[in-house]
Amino acid sequence: MSADNTLDEKEPKHQRRPRYKGTHPKNFKEKYKELQPEKYADDVAKIIQKGNTPAGMHISICVKEILEILQIKPGQTGLDATLGYGGHTLEMLKCLDLKGRLYALDVDPIELPRTKERLERLGYGSDILEIKQMNFSKIDEVTPKSEFFNFVLADLGVSSMQIDNPERGFTFKAEGPLDLRLNPNMGISAADLLKEMTLFEIEDMLLENADEPHAAVIARAILSTIKKGMDITTTTQLKNIIKEALKYVPKIKDSDIKKSCQRTFQALRINVNHEFEVLDEFLEKLPSVLATGGRVAILTFHSGEDRRVKKSFQHFFREGVYSEIAPEPIRPSAEECHVNSRARSAKLRWAIKS
Repeated sequence: MSADNTLDEKEPKHQRRPRYKGTHPKNFKEKYKELQPEKYADDVAKIIQKGNTPAGMHISICVKEILEILQIKPGQTGLDATLGYGGHTLEMLKCLDLKGRLYALDVDPIELPRTKERLERLGYGSDILEIKQMNFSKIDEVTPKSEFFNFVLADLGVSSMQIDNPERGFTFKAEGPLDLRLNPNMGISAADLLKEMTLFEIEDMLLENADEPHAAVIARAILSTIKKGMDITTTTQLKNIIKEALKYVPKIKDSDIKKSCQRTFQALRINVNHEFEVLDEFLEKLPSVLATGGRVAILTFHSGEDRRVKKSFQHFFREGVYSEIAPEPIRPSAEECHVNSRARSAKLRWAIKS
């Protein structure tokens, strides 16, 4: 055998990338153009223009309104309590103009390094931006006790890149493990949680976390499946259980069943990640980390979240801790909702420290 032939055998064969199937391929991994926005900017722009969020990306909501509320000035110290894709963080950094300091928190060990790298490429390193993997309920542990925040933002929505990735199990629209953890290295998955819950606990979760009108029917169907010895381990299995249970409800439409699937997954996600408990702890500690005149903006996507923020702001306003609070929630404009359908349920509230 010649040396040339030996070399040929050792060289790995070139693997062609799967063809990009149309403007909206269904498989997450096939959407390589959307997952590389820096390389396929024109394709990504077209997808956004049509009112869709490209896979692996997150379009920040109410950016203009948030910046108007926070009134960020160079030299100030601030906190983005929910880093996510880093869209809000980037806009706040621009306002600081490389003077001051911004802290940013996130519990997601998968997306956090990607966002950090993205922001570093744009010139925002540790001299101006300090990113920490921690839950925003621990805001009192972010800075030295002598340092206070001039502005704080908390966007309570799950990031689009988490929802879109079927491996995270956040959506019923694609097959994946029924996980739903923001940090898959901590706690238990939604699949394991369901195995531990009683009928009453499942129904109560659906009512409390998602205002689900068919909570009793869905809860019975879930528990019945588990009692038969069948584990619910995938997103598709749970979706099919809900669809099968609700198809006998009088006058129910396919669109109603879809909404019930969305609400069920939302309720599970909130429970798995203890989102209400985390929010309550954050709201209780918030005044203690704000400087005098410090401003806070909180973006919610569920009535339970908004209710908690509203009550906390009102309580501390009556106590004289906040000098001003939002009289009513701010909603995204019709134009923003058209461009980004995920903005429709958002509500923005604000407060100013006395």
